[in-house]
Amino acid sequence: MNDILERLSRILEARKQADPDSSYVAGLYAKGLDAILKKIGEEAAETLLAAKDGVLDQIVHEVADLWFHTLVLLAQQGLGPDAVLEELDRRFGLSGLEEKARRRS
Repeated sequence: MNDILERLSRILEARKQADPDSSYVAGLYAKGLDAILKKIGEEAAETLLAAKDGVLDQIVHEVADLWFHTLVLLAQQGLGPDAVLEELDRRFGLSGLEEKARRRS
């Protein structure tokens, strides 16, 4: 299970070279950053609505869509999931208040 982010990251990277007509992700890349950001916004809103409705399967589905599209953004920006995982690891053991205070410094 843990390698799924890495496998997905490799696929997203490969889609940068794909024909936009042959791949949903290649099409997003071709449309540019604004299209990717719009999709993330849509998926975030759908996640909120699913959580509000309390339907667990729908929450999981929408969070998967949200994560997927944020991974597309990371790839488009030349980043991968490891950058986020490293940041989360850096924060591990810090209180949220302490972590926020460090960002302000």
